[in-house]
Amino acid sequence: MAGHSQFKNIMYRKGAQDKKRSKMFSKLGKEITVAAKMGMADPEYNPRLRAAIIAARAQNMPKDNIERAIKKSLEAGGDNYDEVRYEGFGPGGVGVIIEALTDNRNRTASDVRAIFTKNGGNLGETGSVSFGFDHVGSIEFAPEVADADAMLEAAIDAGAEDCQSDENGHTLTTSMEDVHGIARALEAKFGEPRSVTIIWKPQVSIALDDEKAQTMLKMLDALDDNDDVQQVYANFEMSDSFMEKMSA
Repeated sequence: MAGHSQFKNIMYRKGAQDKKRSKMFSKLGKEITVAAKMGMADPEYNPRLRAAIIAARAQNMPKDNIERAIKKSLEAGGDNYDEVRYEGFGPGGVGVIIEALTDNRNRTASDVRAIFTKNGGNLGETGSVSFGFDHVGSIEFAPEVADADAMLEAAIDAGAEDCQSDENGHTLTTSMEDVHGIARALEAKFGEPRSVTIIWKPQVSIALDDEKAQTMLKMLDALDDNDDVQQVYANFEMSDSFMEKMSA
């Protein structure tokens, strides 16, 4: 699923393959359905649904798929999903937060625990990891919509807490409560953002050696491959040489 430009080490993902894309569309569709079911089925009046649709468009999800996911929320007797958060520790003591949408809590908990165990980690209690992260809003814009100075000025005017710009784009940090309002204000100036999300931003990152980093990536890939897992966050860093080797 989605990553964040200034947190390249949090959610490193290898290239999009057909299988990955299909699974990604399934997860995006699930979020759209849940968002529409929890609020109104009109994105103009449902900020979470609007954010889910923006995320889907950013991944080139077909319009028919998006509309089908919204209609699914209106079906009587449709699937009901619970929002569940898991927290645990990966190789080297890395903190991991997992957000899931599941129709079977026991199945998902068992699957997530097995992934942790297989990769030398362990699942913890709720709150055992999240205290080391900030739960904040994140808004991303493509780099071409504005230069760094113009985006920073607009971000300050709109009430954002931080703005980071690089060759990959502009990432604004906001409070959870203000993220959707700020996103709409900036959209009027720069067009639709690339993403509008609420994320877990690590306060401190742990540096991993190449061996532990490799295991950590295997763990993230396994979690990402699980149908119930929507988002994964982890507070680790990899060496530049390791990143270059993985990208080669």
